Amino acid sequence: MSTSLLAFALTCFVIEITPGPNMAYLAALSLSQGVRAGIAAVAGIALGLSVYGAAASLGLSAVIDNSAFLYETLRWGGVAYLLWLAWDAWAAERDVAPEAVEGGIGPWTAFRRGLITNLLNPKAAVFYVAVLPDFIQIGKGSVAAQTLMLSAIYVGIATAIHLIIVLLASQLQSVIATPRLRRTVRRVLAVLLAAIAVWFALSTGRN
Repeated sequence: MSTSLLAFALTCFVIEITPGPNMAYLAALSLSQGVRAGIAAVAGIALGLSVYGAAASLGLSAVIDNSAFLYETLRWGGVAYLLWLAWDAWAAERDVAPEAVEGGIGPWTAFRRGLITNLLNPKAAVFYVAVLPDFIQIGKGSVAAQTLMLSAIYVGIATAIHLIIVLLASQLQSVIATPRLRRTVRRVLAVLLAAIAVWFALSTGRN
């Protein structure tokens, strides 16, 4: 791997280990629903990141970045969705009842939520506009092909980190085996998701 690709991989790693909506959602989901739901959500997130990568190769990410309307629509849609997830985590009682602890939401629901969380995250699009182009080597092949290759590296690194979060969080399920503890943990994580939504709204705003 060239020095440029190593630098890009390191950049992706640093970005992905920074706490954000994906990390908070995956931790909350895996703690309450287990590894199966967590992995399904990781797949949804990976698809969302891949969609933006494909869009970047076609120049669509730049359109989102340059359009205040599109950017703000995605931004506030993402904030609203995170707040809805927080409310769902706070209010839902279905997966703290003894008969439902092993069930919970299905993999498809977890996958869909992970996908939507990313598609409504304008920072994902901005990454492909503000960071990825710095590692494109002009004159060394197709820009679109390089964009897709770098996107694949980014999605691979992000997915690996997300899987680690899911596996670590799911291992703590046995510690919160009782319905009362599960309810408490869900509500603590619901507050965290709400806080992430507020932080997301503030950090993605443009002056």
